[in-house]
Amino acid sequence: MAEIIPFKGILYNVYKVSMEDVLAPPYDIISPEHREELYRKSPYNIVRIDFGKEQPGDRETENKYTRARRYLDAWINEGVLIRSERPSFYAYGMYYKINGKQKQLLGFLGLVKLEELGKGSIFPHECTQSKPKQDRLNLMRSCEANISPIFSLYKNTKEQVSTLLSRIARTKPYIDSKDAAGTAHRLWQIDERKDIEIIEKEIEGKAIFIADGHHRYETALEFQKEKRKKTSSIATEPCDYVLMFLANMLDEGLTILPTHRLLKEIPKDISKTLSQYFEIEPVKADFNIAKRIGGRRHVFGFFRNGSDVWYLLKYKKDNLSEVSPDIREIDVIILHELVLKKIFNTTDIEYEMDINKALDKVRSGQFSAVIFLNPTKVDDVEKAALSSIRMPPKSTYFYPKLLTGAVINSFSVSDGSN
Repeated sequence: MAEIIPFKGILYNVYKVSMEDVLAPPYDIISPEHREELYRKSPYNIVRIDFGKEQPGDRETENKYTRARRYLDAWINEGVLIRSERPSFYAYGMYYKINGKQKQLLGFLGLVKLEELGKGSIFPHECTQSKPKQDRLNLMRSCEANISPIFSLYKNTKEQVSTLLSRIARTKPYIDSKDAAGTAHRLWQIDERKDIEIIEKEIEGKAIFIADGHHRYETALEFQKEKRKKTSSIATEPCDYVLMFLANMLDEGLTILPTHRLLKEIPKDISKTLSQYFEIEPVKADFNIAKRIGGRRHVFGFFRNGSDVWYLLKYKKDNLSEVSPDIREIDVIILHELVLKKIFNTTDIEYEMDINKALDKVRSGQFSAVIFLNPTKVDDVEKAALSSIRMPPKSTYFYPKLLTGAVINSFSVSDGSN
């Protein structure tokens, strides 16, 4: 079963820096232009550690990873980063507006003991790629720390932790910062023994589902293996744990956004081919695609270059007998296994979350077509994970994203005995 422990986190000193100047989005959604902006914001912005820039003349002994370690050590020595005095969990709340609705998501940060994925209580749901994992591994080797947390979910109908987090969230936070989209991110330290025990008891025996951060989790496993090869000790080591944010998947504050698929090439007789598997409904090109497909299972939007109409594709079902029945009804599985593999026979796709940007890329001729889909449901994430089946990349986009730098886990102070 999953094991979770409090830890002595490393946090920014709010008396020395402004949180909005030093925190950053996750590295994998930062554009080169945004990285430059974050560099200009503060000499202490976490992007310098988590997603540093390559420099002319970089070599094995001098590169963005060695610079990251120097920044980390220097900021701790300067008191810009400070360690918690007591082992703690950290309540983390995100307060945001989406589709005209105000929402909030409350969870907590803690250390979770590493397990081989799918062989214990920790389950992935999405495929990973090798390049991002190598980058994260190089950073972990150099810094010997988790700089950003893995976003994970657990499922529990009891409300002890939710009640605890709600109570804590009514107090003054240690961190209160807004991101570029206007989402408020707040952090509170939980170091009272009775509160820690409530969290430990509720998570005990629960399955944990990785929502966002598969690359970081697999990197942590690889780092653990490397460290274990160098020691004969069977005692638990700091590298046996990884930093996670955990939220209850029953929380109404969870939001998953869709990522649409852009296609480089499509067959000329595509309408005839699609009609074998979908009911096709042409609609005027000025309609709201998100509204028309929103909330409808197995309905996709389709738009091709040179067309003056859109198409709604309504899946006829029973065309994926080779796919596990546990997941063949999930929209993103239908899209990849049937449309992209069977019909288009292509892996040459790109991803775009913004509907208007996707349309512009098709109308300009950069792409031949775009397929729009609804967001994956959190229940579908659970189904895929428990079925030991990985969804295609970009199957989920959990929103908002956690800010990097709110809490760092250094392996030298990760357990409760230090």
